[in-house]
Amino acid sequence: MYSYKERISAVNLYNKLGKRLRVTIYQLGYPTKNTLLGWVREYDQSRELRAGYVRLNQKYSDQDKKAAVQHYFDHDRCITSTLRALGYPSRELLRR
Repeated sequence: MYSYKERISAVNLYNKLGKRLRVTIYQLGYPTKNTLLGWVREYDQSRELRAGYVRLNQKYSDQDKKAAVQHYFDHDRCITSTLRALGYPSRELLRR
């Protein structure tokens, strides 16, 4: 992840260089094209970048989480079975 200072300097350099993606990325050595465009889009909309990264909406609802816990207890506390049945991508995500 990039710090706020790195992201804002990338956006400022992009604007200073006449909105030229390749030149900006070449000079900085980071980020990717799509990442830089995302930062620029965010900056153009609000004239600021968020200080950190925050997921705006949960991937799994509270109801989904309760169903996962219930499935885990109903099926002999087998985490592998719960992962497969409910489609969770990893054990760590299911544990959380």
